[in-house]
Amino acid sequence: MSEALKGIKVIDLSRILAGPWASQMLADMGAEVIKVERPKTGDDTRHWGPPFIKAAKNQQPAQAAYYHCANRNKQSIAIDITQPEGQQVIKDMIAKADVLIENYKVGGLEKYGLSYQQVKLLNPELIYCSITGFGQQGPYAHKAGYDAMIQGEGGLMSLTGAVDGEPMKVGVAVVDVMTGLYSANAILAALLAKAHTGTGQHIDIALLDVQVASLANQGMNYLATGKVPERLGNGHPNIVPYQTFATQDGSLILAIGNDPQFKKFCQAAQCHELASNTLFVTNQQRVENRAALIPILASIIAKHSTDYWVATLEAIAVPCGPVNTLEQVFNHPQIQHRNMVRQIPDEEGLLINTIASPINLSKTPLQYKHAAPNIGQHSEQVLKQFLHYDKEEIAKLLKNEIVS
Repeated sequence: MSEALKGIKVIDLSRILAGPWASQMLADMGAEVIKVERPKTGDDTRHWGPPFIKAAKNQQPAQAAYYHCANRNKQSIAIDITQPEGQQVIKDMIAKADVLIENYKVGGLEKYGLSYQQVKLLNPELIYCSITGFGQQGPYAHKAGYDAMIQGEGGLMSLTGAVDGEPMKVGVAVVDVMTGLYSANAILAALLAKAHTGTGQHIDIALLDVQVASLANQGMNYLATGKVPERLGNGHPNIVPYQTFATQDGSLILAIGNDPQFKKFCQAAQCHELASNTLFVTNQQRVENRAALIPILASIIAKHSTDYWVATLEAIAVPCGPVNTLEQVFNHPQIQHRNMVRQIPDEEGLLINTIASPINLSKTPLQYKHAAPNIGQHSEQVLKQFLHYDKEEIAKLLKNEIVS
């Protein structure tokens, strides 16, 4: 089948999660993504286990499940970037590329001759995406940034956690994932722009910017009122009731978004008086009187099982659902129907599970070609087929361990 980004060539100098997440999206859409890694050690996340998908073998380190979440459909070439010959190989790749993704510290690639200002002379059409903690300019630009610290510095942790508990980070590296999504969107926009301008450009993506942009309604609530939001546990700052409740045998997320839904809930729960109580009739009143309403609802919901509430409320179109473990998620009939777990082969043909992309294109569907590569698995292939080096050049690079 045709692929949306067929013919687009991406050089991926990034590691960990945000950059690889973006490049994996492009690879799934059909771009040719070449991941440049350090010889012997490779991407840091290869070692972030247990659990490990693959054990150490044939001079290859063990491969953590973490690494496999963001590196499928890519080729890997191992290059010693500290050597001038290695830098030249990367420059030769850049000359043929459409996109470069990197997440070095600000100025970190300049000493290798690989900053945007340096390489745009080699390829004026190149789209060069830089991902950093704090951006290319500003008083914090020199600092490194990591997901957990950005969740704290960007305000997300102050909003997350129990009312009387400590600030809490989200259980997934959401800032890195969102940064990958924003980066991929920016790259696609730059590719469209190049189609009518003929030139590339530099993309400056900062984890802190992404976190602040993603504060969404909470950020706007603060701008509108000047009041610092408090942690609400699983409650919602603008909608009530919109949170988890303990049931007889588990937990239920009740997501009532409007007044008619609240009225229907009260009828099903046989608490009609709440729907007509002047403290709770409108969402505004329910938000203002949250402390009075939530304990009443909690006592009602605790009387029945999660399945009872889901069946009862879904029958009258009141949004709700169970709080599932990951075992329940991956056994969920809708997840299985949507084919959200795929099996893709590694270099030996062994099938490895991967979580599918949520993007479904009717004419240019995403492809799941192969699992995350070994370090340098495609080194010779890239040198020969992508760069068209002759046998003598390739042999010299391998012998001198510039490429491995």
